[in-house]
Amino acid sequence: MTATRLRAAALHLVLVVGALVSLFPFYWTAVMATNTTKDMYQVPPKVTFGPALFDNLGRLISSIDLFGSMLNTLIVACCTTALVLFFDSIAAFAFAKYEFPGRRLLFGLLLLTYMLPMQLALIPQFVIMVELGWVGTLNALIVPAAANAFGIFWMRQYIKGAVPDEVLAAARIDGCGFFRQYWHVGLPAIRPGLAFLGITTFIAAWNDYTWPLIVMVDPSNLTLQVALSQLHTVHNLDYSLVLTGALVAVVPLAVMFVLFARGFIRDAMKGALRG
Repeated sequence: MTATRLRAAALHLVLVVGALVSLFPFYWTAVMATNTTKDMYQVPPKVTFGPALFDNLGRLISSIDLFGSMLNTLIVACCTTALVLFFDSIAAFAFAKYEFPGRRLLFGLLLLTYMLPMQLALIPQFVIMVELGWVGTLNALIVPAAANAFGIFWMRQYIKGAVPDEVLAAARIDGCGFFRQYWHVGLPAIRPGLAFLGITTFIAAWNDYTWPLIVMVDPSNLTLQVALSQLHTVHNLDYSLVLTGALVAVVPLAVMFVLFARGFIRDAMKGALRG
């Protein structure tokens, strides 16, 4: 019993240390957002919260279009997440539960596109946006990201184990077509997988920087990450201002993660209990 307790205490200690190390960058960001850049260069450095948060927020709002860029980012992230959840899950449902000619070949090609570097697609994708007349619009950020290979692969693997073939066979006997099987049989069983995919997709869309930097030539349609990059100047870098922007950018993600992660864990536990 003593050895078991010692192992459990050591494990908890390691977990606590790991959690503290992981959370320290967020704590440091919050600390510096409430202090000035001068405080950062103190020896020893200041590690407590200061009174400069609202002053930093005011300077941030006056430096960039904070609320406009946040709204643009929210629209892009929400629309992208909704489209990915629909298209990826319905494609994965077909790959996982239906036999059709060329299924394995198509899935192999899909995985091949996932293995290719994202940078290879930037120039062709930009040319397509020019031809469509979408350069500088939010469509250029939403439509190309409406489906992705990782989401289809992830949901296919999840659906194969979460949706019993017998239930689908019974639904077909009752006259359910593809979409009714997907909607009434598949979706209720794959909500934990969709929650995970939704969280990762929203975070990726919110934090995306390279593609918006290339295609968003209209200053009124900048996303938050591109707008925050304007805080970097050649001769003077106000770290407190930059970290205030980083704090503002990460707070919505933290709230979203807390809200949806609880539902993801709850549904996953229900599935485990049913299994």
